[in-house]
Amino acid sequence: MPRSDISPVWHPFTQHALFPHAVEIARGEGAYLVTGEGRRILDAISSWWVVTHGHCHPQIIAAIRAQAERLDQVIFAGFTHQPAEDLARGLIAIAPPGLAHVFYSDSGSTSVEVAVKMALGYWRNIGAPRSRLLVLEHGYHGDTVGGMSLGARGIYNAPYEPLLFDVSTLPFPHAGKEQATLDALEVACGAREGKPAALLAEPLILGAGGMLTYAPPVLREMKQICEANDVLFIADEVMTGWGRTGTLFACEQAGITPDILCLAKGLTGGSMPLAATLCTAPIFEAHLSKDRARTFFHSSSFTANPIACAAALANLKVWEDEPVRANLARIAAAHEAHLAGFRGDERFSAVRRSGTIAALDLKVTDSGYLAEVGPRLYEFFIAQDLLIRPLGNTIYLMPPYCVSDDDLARLYGAIEEAAGLVAG
Repeated sequence: MPRSDISPVWHPFTQHALFPHAVEIARGEGAYLVTGEGRRILDAISSWWVVTHGHCHPQIIAAIRAQAERLDQVIFAGFTHQPAEDLARGLIAIAPPGLAHVFYSDSGSTSVEVAVKMALGYWRNIGAPRSRLLVLEHGYHGDTVGGMSLGARGIYNAPYEPLLFDVSTLPFPHAGKEQATLDALEVACGAREGKPAALLAEPLILGAGGMLTYAPPVLREMKQICEANDVLFIADEVMTGWGRTGTLFACEQAGITPDILCLAKGLTGGSMPLAATLCTAPIFEAHLSKDRARTFFHSSSFTANPIACAAALANLKVWEDEPVRANLARIAAAHEAHLAGFRGDERFSAVRRSGTIAALDLKVTDSGYLAEVGPRLYEFFIAQDLLIRPLGNTIYLMPPYCVSDDDLARLYGAIEEAAGLVAG
């Protein structure tokens, strides 16, 4: 029999034997999460990278409330609604030029799986079927079976290895070793076993893979190699989109348009689950036929939920009406100023930044996601009312764009203090 004093909820990425009690949050206010007792916790990771303008942004909440009173849900096969139509047009208008169609789903994982199915369907429907996929080393693309197959193999997915399909992995373009990645991509595109269907990559910075960064010229060259070899390029901007790397989309910094673009997380400002996969006209047209067998066979019950679409439309309006880009620049500059003091600190390595994302590795003997220091760091930070959730020995900050300069200073002060305590 289950114990009555223990919650029946099973939390994600949580070892309940070590962390049996979750912190209960009653409300959100800007960059803060507030408990029922009034404890204010600074959300330094945007609640798993989704909250952009702050919790409970008034314009987004108002749009959710208004839409909920008009239409809550409708089947999206054979039906449509204005929020979905307006959002699709809005996304096409701001996305890299050349993307022409929008397919809605519910999460980052599904947006990626939709992208892969689009790519494979494209090649099959034009009469040149391909199935091999290329990915970057250390990548992470979600926790569905398809997402796990596309990501790095390791602790996240080891128990499920028998279910995963094979992909071809390119070395990550570490600084000074970028050419090895580009050369490997050239070889993979001309491999004896046939051309790949697509390359899938997180642009400029890998998320769960350790916040590893690479430069825009490398991204541009990867896209150019794919284009020259007639291989589709899929940009997984689930995390990097909506300003995280300093521009609305990371692909902008490389001046490229992917064949397929995956969006989620900040799409609704972090208020509602919604994802979108954008593609070019040829990919859509390869599925356009009187032959029903060429239909794109993908859906979920809540595809293009009207309330979520209304939230996303409100998010687009916030980007128009508020100084979001100025906040991105302010946060990036503050990160740089604070990180300067850590670059010469012998306790840290790989001090890095991409837009509003900052990361640094605490030097330990057992680095990686399961580093012993990870839970100790988390417990230290949460005791200081700071939501910082290290990836093992990698400490990163990815705050909402409303975070204040004083809040950022407090975060870096806590990182400095934590390093001293752990080292001691």
